[in-house]
Amino acid sequence: MINMNKAIFIGIKGAGEMASAIACRLFKSNFKNTFMMETENPMAVRRQVSFCEAIHDGKVVVEGVEAVKVLRTDDFKTAWSKEKIPVIVDQNWISIKSIKPHVVIDAIVAKKNLGTNLNEALLVIGLGPGFEAGKDVHIVIETDRGHNLGRIISKGSAKPNTGIPGNISGFTKERVLRAPCSGIFDSSLSIGSFVIKDDIIGYVDDKPVIAKIDGIIRGQIRNNSRVTDKLKIGDIDPRGKIEYCSTISEKARTISGSVLEAILSKYNR
Repeated sequence: MINMNKAIFIGIKGAGEMASAIACRLFKSNFKNTFMMETENPMAVRRQVSFCEAIHDGKVVVEGVEAVKVLRTDDFKTAWSKEKIPVIVDQNWISIKSIKPHVVIDAIVAKKNLGTNLNEALLVIGLGPGFEAGKDVHIVIETDRGHNLGRIISKGSAKPNTGIPGNISGFTKERVLRAPCSGIFDSSLSIGSFVIKDDIIGYVDDKPVIAKIDGIIRGQIRNNSRVTDKLKIGDIDPRGKIEYCSTISEKARTISGSVLEAILSKYNR
């Protein structure tokens, strides 16, 4: 059997909420040679559980796992030797060509395929709609909340994008904060703040972003971010538990477990 702790290299496209949950799960399962590829200016909503924040801050810790920004693929080994996950600005995924990972995971969750293909690794995994197992990836993971969440699909595709956010305590669209126009977002509130319906969360230029429900701000993009009209810029959790802001969600934890299962099924034989 392969010593997976040393032998398996894993590349993750994206370093947002879902990608970070996967990276955490793999790290804690001793897949330590994992690297993440992000855009130059990532804009995560659930920033406290997203390794892409390392691009802005240099490092970030999610549930005890630390990720660090690196400038070159040559720096990956240094990060791994210190038990940290390297995150590199690489929106064209050039790192894959030099590292040649055994597994590539497209965890961008763009609802469409931005260029991932079967030739990138022996095992290529795509999250959610936009991928077809057997055509452009080997495995698709269902990301839609409900009975099939986390289902491993070896032939076919995930459920098409519904455009409706997952139900939390009876709320779907109401819990999502969206930009009222294009412009610069600014807020005096932070993640973890409690709000009530009709509170002003912040502004995009001079237009207010208004809470539609009571709850806690579980996620919110950085101040001074340039946004487009209707872009998701935050979310309110009606359950009101502050610890949910800094811990991996049940959805992300389920998906990460499915990714781990798919990798073990391929390599732990």
